[in-house]
Amino acid sequence: MTTIIFDLGGVLLDWNPHRLYAPFFKSQPEIDQFLREIDFAAWNARQDAGRPFAEGVATLSAEFPHYADLIRAYHENWEDSVPGPIEGTVVLLKRLKQAGHALYALTNFSAETFPIMRRRYKFLQLFEYILVSGEVGMIKPDPAIYRLMLEKIERPASECLFIDDSPANIAAAHGLGFDTIRFQSPAGLESELKERKLLA
Repeated sequence: MTTIIFDLGGVLLDWNPHRLYAPFFKSQPEIDQFLREIDFAAWNARQDAGRPFAEGVATLSAEFPHYADLIRAYHENWEDSVPGPIEGTVVLLKRLKQAGHALYALTNFSAETFPIMRRRYKFLQLFEYILVSGEVGMIKPDPAIYRLMLEKIERPASECLFIDDSPANIAAAHGLGFDTIRFQSPAGLESELKERKLLA
């Protein structure tokens, strides 16, 4: 039986910082420019790797004092960056569970914010285990976090299917011997799962 490991943000949860920042800017290009200027992706990854949000906000605000309010706003309004689940993928997850597959999740997520998701979304209870990057101090695509996942679930990579929307994360998993699907849409994922005979 194939063990199926899901990423969460961008696959099952619609995470998008642009949604959070929409009330603070007049246009999408302004949000893009701001996020690029502060190197938001690299900064946010540090929280996903275990850095406390308070420390991250203080550090970046010291570097960009004129943006301090906007940087703090991400922490204070974080829930607005996840407006809801990606419903089509949740439906597939439930079908996979009903078909008897072992389901796990490997996610880059802050240890401070992930408990909010656990409380909010009951479909997360379908997973037998969820490895959260911020809780273990390492993040995808570091091969070490994939190896830790395999240790936790006691499976070899050759028996696991890994689903993620990030090309870098997919490449790292593939390099370790996982079967992989790069998520682009629920319909595309359904087609890939049927090809592997994981769904009827």
